[in-house]
Amino acid sequence: METNKFITLKNNVQEIIDLIATKNNIEAGNKLIIISEQLDEMLDFAEEDDDLIEISKYQVLLNQLFLKINPIIED
Repeated sequence: METNKFITLKNNVQEIIDLIATKNNIEAGNKLIIISEQLDEMLDFAEEDDDLIEISKYQVLLNQLFLKINPIIED
């Protein structure tokens, strides 16, 4: 897989982090959904183990960002 895709993915994830920092959770959530879909597509076409490892790192990061945007409310 091209390194360029991972650079773009990194930049997009940084945008989500910046939006969370500015308390713009709605826009961050919308961007997170778009990036998650792109990541799923990358996963579908990944052939090398190194690509799968890199994609899985981003999946974990996006899951953590999702929890940051949408905290679980406990009773």
